[in-house]
Amino acid sequence: TECKKEPGGSLLWIFVMVGNIVRGLGETPIMPLGISYLEDFAKAENSPLYQGFLHTATVIGPFLGLLLASFCAELFVDVGSVNAEDITITATDARWVGAWWLGILICGLLNLLAGIPFCFLPKSLVKEGETDATEETSSKIVVPLQENDKNEAKQTMYEIAKDFIPFLKALFRNPVYMLFICVTVLEYSAFNGMISFMPKYLEQQFGKSASDAIFLIGVYNLPVICVGYFFGGLFMKKFKINIYQAAKIAFWLSLLDYLLYFAAYWTVCDTAPVAGLTVSYE
Repeated sequence: TECKKEPGGSLLWIFVMVGNIVRGLGETPIMPLGISYLEDFAKAENSPLYQGFLHTATVIGPFLGLLLASFCAELFVDVGSVNAEDITITATDARWVGAWWLGILICGLLNLLAGIPFCFLPKSLVKEGETDATEETSSKIVVPLQENDKNEAKQTMYEIAKDFIPFLKALFRNPVYMLFICVTVLEYSAFNGMISFMPKYLEQQFGKSASDAIFLIGVYNLPVICVGYFFGGLFMKKFKINIYQAAKIAFWLSLLDYLLYFAAYWTVCDTAPVAGLTVSYE
């Protein structure tokens, strides 16, 4: 009876939930607004290269995160409050729980430090290649633009909603947009499946610990993707590829990438022997 403890009663999950909500609010504007920011303030010929840098950075972050997760998974969940010598199970044991909470604390602190420089950015920047004279000219139209913003803010929800369906139809008729949607579906259907199930597959089929499986996933996938993003931006800058050509290249390469994933159907491993499930208890 001394070992029994009533479940529930803890409200610590609320802190984790609120923390993830705040993180999502902070991370969401980076990709849509960051790409628009590059388009507005960079030369047309340099924009693809800068976007390659941006996407490369978005891959380096998860790569470092997987390395951090691998490190935390090697530590017992109660590290710091339990003597390591008293732990009788290892990281390969199914009952092992890694120090998942340590990664949240480290990433939260890094996010906080990374957000500080954004507080010192100026409200507006001169577009690459423009002079101060063009900046003065553009400043003269600030007042009319502010008036237009106020008029747009006065629009009712009905006026906004009635334009939604025609705008949606125009998007579906846009070949570049539809190609981009196809590319996105192909990428995420392959990548998310691998991220979701490959670590557990490595644990079950090859006897790897959760820490080793996470490390292998990060080392095997993300550096190659990072190189692809970088050279993709460099390729577009060098050959001055327009948006239609870029959409077609992205679609065919993503389709080829997706078809290559089907090679996994020929990499079949023997089922691990499990007493009472695949083999008898005898």
